[in-house]
Amino acid sequence: MMACMWITARKGRWQALLVILCLFMLSPVTGQARYSVPEEQAEGSFVGNIARDLGLDIARLISGKARIITKGSRQYVDLNRDKGTLVIKERIDREELCEKTTPCSFSFEVILENPIQLYRVTVEVIDINDNSPSFPKDDISLKIAENAASGTRFSLVRADDPDVGINDIQKYTLKPSDHFKLEVQSQPDGVKFIEIVLQIPLDREKEETHALVLIASDGGEPHRSGTVRIHITVLDANDNAPVCSQPVYKADVKENSAEGTVVTTVSARDADKGVNGEVTFSIPHVTREAKQLFEVNVKTGEIKVSGRLDFEKSKTHQLNVQASDHGGYTDTCKVIIQIIDENDNIPTIQLMSFSNSISEDSPPGTTIAVVNVDDEDSEGNGVVKCSINSDVPFKFESSLTGYYTIVTEDFLDREITPEYNITITVSDQGSPPLSSSKNINVKVSDMNDSPPKFDESEYSKTIPENNSPGFSVFALSASDADSGQNARVSYFVEDRQINGVAVSSLVSVNSENGVIHAVRSFDYEQIKYFEFNVTARDAGSPPLSSVATVKIMIQDQNDNPPQVLYPVQTGGSLVAEMVPRSADVGYLVTKVVAVDVDSGQNAWLSYKLQKATDRALFEVGLQNGEIRTIRQVNDKDVVKQRLTVIVEDNGQPSRSATVIVNVAVADSFPEVLSEFNDFTHDKEYNDNLTFYLVLALAVVSFLFITCLVVIISVKIYRWRQSRIMYHSSLPVIPYYPPRYSDTLGTGTGTLQHVYNYEVCRTNDSRKSDCKFGIAGSQNVLIMDPSSTGTMQRIQCEKSILDEPDSPLEVGLLTHLDCFGNMPFVSRETTVKWQVRAFILVILIEATASQIRYSVPEEMRKGSFVGNVAEDLGIDAKRLKSGGARIVSGDSNEYIRLDVDKGILVVGERIDREQLCGQTSPCSLNFEMILTNPMQLHSVVVEVLDVNDNAPLFHEKEVNLEILESALPGTELLQESATDLDVGINALHGYTLHPTTHFNIKVLSSPNGHKYAQLYLSNALDREKEATLLLTLTAVDGGEPQRSGTLKIHVTVRDTNDNAPVFTQSIFKASVKENVPKGTLVLSLSATDADEGINGRVTYHFNRMSSNVAELFKLDETSGDLTVTGMLDYEENKLYEIGVQAKDQGGQSTSTNVIIEVTDVNDNAPVITLTSFSSSIAEDSASGTTVAIIHVKDLDSGKNGKVDCSVNGNIPFAIHSSLKNYYTLVTNGALDRERTPDYNITFTAIDEGSPPLSTNKTIPLRISDVNDNSPVFEQSYYEANIMENNSPGVSVFSVKAHDSDSGQNARVSYLLIDTQLNGNPISNYISVNAENGDIQAVRSFDFEQIKTLNICVRGQDGGSPPLSSNSTIKLNIRDQNDNPPQVLYPVQTGGSLVAEMVPRSADVGYLVTKVVAVDVDSGQNAWLSYKLQKATDRALFEVGLQNGEIRTIRQVNDKDVVKQRLTVIVEDNGQPSRSATVIVNVAVADSFPEVLSEFTDFTHDKEYNDNLTFYLVLALAVVSFLFITCLVVIISVKIYRWRQSRILYHSSLPVIPYYPPRYSDTLGTGTGTGTLQHVYNYEVCRTNDSRKSDCKFGRGGSQNVLIMDPSTTGTMQRIQCEKSILDEPDSPLEVRLITY
Repeated sequence: MMACMWITARKGRWQALLVILCLFMLSPVTGQARYSVPEEQAEGSFVGNIARDLGLDIARLISGKARIITKGSRQYVDLNRDKGTLVIKERIDREELCEKTTPCSFSFEVILENPIQLYRVTVEVIDINDNSPSFPKDDISLKIAENAASGTRFSLVRADDPDVGINDIQKYTLKPSDHFKLEVQSQPDGVKFIEIVLQIPLDREKEETHALVLIASDGGEPHRSGTVRIHITVLDANDNAPVCSQPVYKADVKENSAEGTVVTTVSARDADKGVNGEVTFSIPHVTREAKQLFEVNVKTGEIKVSGRLDFEKSKTHQLNVQASDHGGYTDTCKVIIQIIDENDNIPTIQLMSFSNSISEDSPPGTTIAVVNVDDEDSEGNGVVKCSINSDVPFKFESSLTGYYTIVTEDFLDREITPEYNITITVSDQGSPPLSSSKNINVKVSDMNDSPPKFDESEYSKTIPENNSPGFSVFALSASDADSGQNARVSYFVEDRQINGVAVSSLVSVNSENGVIHAVRSFDYEQIKYFEFNVTARDAGSPPLSSVATVKIMIQDQNDNPPQVLYPVQTGGSLVAEMVPRSADVGYLVTKVVAVDVDSGQNAWLSYKLQKATDRALFEVGLQNGEIRTIRQVNDKDVVKQRLTVIVEDNGQPSRSATVIVNVAVADSFPEVLSEFNDFTHDKEYNDNLTFYLVLALAVVSFLFITCLVVIISVKIYRWRQSRIMYHSSLPVIPYYPPRYSDTLGTGTGTLQHVYNYEVCRTNDSRKSDCKFGIAGSQNVLIMDPSSTGTMQRIQCEKSILDEPDSPLEVGLLTHLDCFGNMPFVSRETTVKWQVRAFILVILIEATASQIRYSVPEEMRKGSFVGNVAEDLGIDAKRLKSGGARIVSGDSNEYIRLDVDKGILVVGERIDREQLCGQTSPCSLNFEMILTNPMQLHSVVVEVLDVNDNAPLFHEKEVNLEILESALPGTELLQESATDLDVGINALHGYTLHPTTHFNIKVLSSPNGHKYAQLYLSNALDREKEATLLLTLTAVDGGEPQRSGTLKIHVTVRDTNDNAPVFTQSIFKASVKENVPKGTLVLSLSATDADEGINGRVTYHFNRMSSNVAELFKLDETSGDLTVTGMLDYEENKLYEIGVQAKDQGGQSTSTNVIIEVTDVNDNAPVITLTSFSSSIAEDSASGTTVAIIHVKDLDSGKNGKVDCSVNGNIPFAIHSSLKNYYTLVTNGALDRERTPDYNITFTAIDEGSPPLSTNKTIPLRISDVNDNSPVFEQSYYEANIMENNSPGVSVFSVKAHDSDSGQNARVSYLLIDTQLNGNPISNYISVNAENGDIQAVRSFDFEQIKTLNICVRGQDGGSPPLSSNSTIKLNIRDQNDNPPQVLYPVQTGGSLVAEMVPRSADVGYLVTKVVAVDVDSGQNAWLSYKLQKATDRALFEVGLQNGEIRTIRQVNDKDVVKQRLTVIVEDNGQPSRSATVIVNVAVADSFPEVLSEFTDFTHDKEYNDNLTFYLVLALAVVSFLFITCLVVIISVKIYRWRQSRILYHSSLPVIPYYPPRYSDTLGTGTGTGTLQHVYNYEVCRTNDSRKSDCKFGRGGSQNVLIMDPSTTGTMQRIQCEKSILDEPDSPLEVRLITY
């Protein structure tokens, strides 16, 4: 039963009807209906008459706004209110809606309002046969071993039909059924389990594949079915061994064939298929040499060259290639490879003895070199022919076999050809022939036979006087046809007297380059010319010289400017000359007199008028300097005339002087005086000019000084950084100076000039880290550590980085003691004459004698080999005198000659295997050479083998796999051992232990190498013995006998004969719904008795519903079943899954897994807003309905029970109307002004454990009613504004507030129109209607308007509108906007003196009165007078109020005539304004006295002119310095940048550069070498270094002897003009850095 109450309320002009539901007795559902409809019905199809079935009138449906409420987002059925029927709204798919659930239905509610009625409607969807059975895949592939037993079962995936009941799958059919039959089993849940059973055994050789078709049929009408194709592949068993196509392969290959060259290809076939039929190739036993030379492709059998083939080492190779399948079966074939010889060895040339210099007076036949030629090829390829180039005076002579000498063929002339490049060419007789060449350079040493020669015998040179001391006059040049030290020319001035003065005090000559310098400045008036002699002397021994005469003539210069004698430039008078206005043409004004101290034409003077006030009035005599008028003077000519006369001499360049002549054109002095007022203006102009010049000078000076400070700071910073940061321990990369060589002799070598070696020790170093400077007169001996000698004391000048920072400095300081002597022990004549025996070969005796010795290997050092002196019949003294020694091409000295005893001994340990390998016999070949005369004896030492090496297998262990089904006699493995010994000590045989199942056969290859063939002797059984360990032993035949072993691990492989077996027949598990993904449900386990790949079990789903694959995942390897989707208890409570376990041979078994889902409270209540009004009037009555909500919990039972509530402290309540429906109503009065809106939160909580809750918040706005008028903050305002305001300026702002909202609270401001002085108030003031801003329409004047009264109205936007008024009083404030105006004295330029005070004036004497007015009024017009500045403040004062200037003391004679007073007139405004007036007062009794003081103005003007000149000069000088500094900095930066671009950019190792003018000259035995110029060697030791890190400086006269343990020589200097990158690297720099 339901009761309804209607309440009607009126307020204002609108009404609202509110319905309050009073629920006394409520039932969950008022009515219920149930319908059924087939699926797939068209839209609009009739479902049922809801109005008739529920007993409702159609009018009630319409008035109650009947509508359907569904749970989900889709609505399948729609309500037709007009007819009261239910119709299909969208297509219904039963399978999509319910899947396999039956019966399938969906429910919804029909709700009516006024009053609320709820009806439950259920619609059942009837299934139709609209889906065919379908398998997950169209094809199923099975692999079954051909040895699978009959009765073996194989599970298949079942078909799926979304339909239910009779429309579901009813039967399965298998076609054909020759080998297999189909079995279908039903499980308790109705799911069918499908298996095929093997009936007849399979035979792969007869039929490798089988094709079956499985058909699934349903029972619906029309009948539907689905098929799947089953492809069965029969797996093969390994029962055949590989067979080689040929037992023996033969191939030829050229020596030196490229790596990768194909030699031949071996092949083998296997009757099996698949992995059992795959054949791989290997070379199991092979010599170490062959293993490095050949390789076989494992898959293709292609044999390729993998190393360098050499016919000379081995002519044939045999390989045993083994073909294996994956079941352990093998076959072996032999490959014999013949090496074809080629001419591949180039003849080699070895320089046994060589002298790189020869004197030009050497006779023909002099020997310069001994050469040994050898070709490693044999037969015709090893025969060589030697020759040298024909354009040299040398010839080639054969001395002994393989030895040749090069001797001179004619006399030598160094002047014609200073050096020779001899090319030695050796070619063999192979096809094609090969040849090699070697270049040697022979220098012809010079004899001092030519004196220096000047270009001219007499020289004459003119230089101007006043030259700078040190001025280079010119350069003499003398040439010397000799070279080296003999060609080094020095210049000297012969001492003599010139006018009593030594010629050395006048000129000097540079001894190095012949440049003549002036020692002092010459004066033409003192000396006109002088002569002297210059001597050029070479450095030969004895030295030769020649003399040249030099005549120096002094040239006069114009070096003195003219001097003006009259008029004298002083400040005595402002007007120098006066010209009456009656002066006629040619009137002599004055004469300029000047002289020049120079003589000749440099003293001839000329006068020119440079500048004049009126050029048409005056002229200057060119020769006499007289200034005359050139026209009649008239009244229009100005009084002041300024003439600038320039006096210029006739020199080149000419010099001049300037004089300024002031001329006054007037008849009397007072006329001149009246023009003096202009000087005041000139003075003011000069003052301004001076100020700006001083300012400019200060700015430019500041910039210049700042620039200098920045540059110095940067330099200091970089210097400090170079001390701190630029150190590196990187290794030094040495480089070599160009054209370096050593000279044989007994003399010493001198280096008389400084060498600076610069080394960059860190990456991108910008500064050097260390510099060493050494004086030029030091003696430095740098020697090899193994030699002996003395080191003389050197002087060290340490820089800021004396400590060694790099390996270079450490090495240098190790050998050089900077403060004392360091002794070295020098090698005597052995060092100097080490190669003398090879220089001259006078008599060569060929000998055919040859001796042979034998010695066992591994003999101790010093062991006796043979008495070579006795065997050759040579006396021991002959061995000593002939310098007997052993010459061999090997760097190792195995055999050493004891000259004292004449015997051969072992020089170092001999290892025969290392020396000859497997070659037998093994011998050492060398020659013993004697000189004076030359004798050559061949010696052969045979090295005998000892048994010092045991046989060695390539591997210590070998793993072998074999099937247990392998047949006896199967060959499995070939292994060989290597013994480095030869003969009886080599490999002898093999043994095997144990031999229960396996045995060996010992075979030999064509080259005699033995290897062992392993074969199966007895059948294997894996179940009894799965692994076996064999030991293969290799023994040699030496004494004592040595052996080596190989461990063979044999693994017996299994065959697949067992199917997997599950540990349980059925697996059960339970899992909670909503568990996270990855949760483990259970682990399946199945075992297989087989091993290896046959025992490996994998797990698979074989039957399951369509969504199981989305919810669960089965790990194929471990059998872990995990959750991959979201489990929902409400959707499915139980899952049954079929799982199949398979091995890799096709055997399988199946089981069932039952998973039970446990329910949890996982669904929170859902709140649906079915009816809601977002706003409500603030005068709404209590009980007004605001919203209707529906609450539902998807859980069932206790978890689905829901309680609903709203948040407290709000004037609203919630009531339950029907089941799961709630109504929100007001339960108190609303006031928008207190709370304009509410956020109402519904809370629904279920009774689960733990309970779940849901909140839903709805915003509710309280609508406004216009019941409040605007209220101003004040009813009366008062504001001020300054006069002279800008039009539009904001004066004041008023603000009114309305407590209403929206349009009702929008306030507009209006100006109430009133009159002011007969004008509308709007002409003066405006109000912004939006923000109440009051603005001035025009500028106010305090004198015209003092105050304004304004009335403003504030009105809201409601209907009807409400308003209120406010009054504003605006006061105009006065401003001090007018400065005082001085009426007297008037500031004009009419007179220089305004007032005159007699010297008899007493205290209080009224001088004058300053009169001023201010147009302002009030206190702004009150004026005060102050004396701001005065010449004498103690003489005058100014009245503060009246402006009278009076004397404050008695005037006396000491007071200056000129008095300048500055009076300031100031008003009383804030801020105050002022005016300044200058009063000039003359303290004098008469006007002439005043006039006498005017000369000071002339002095002031002259002072200003001078000051201006010097300021301009200073500004120009500072600006020039500043600009020059900037230009220099920019130029240096550009230069460095260009240098870095040219020299230092590289990512490669350092590219060395070379010192300029560097070369070497070979000297005689007694000659000396000098280098008199500074050489800078710079070595960059890191990439991209920009600066050097280390410098070494040496004085110009140092003696530097650079020695090598094997040679002696001197380094001499020649002059060579080269750039820094002209020559290749030289060893000199490397040796210097090394020491």
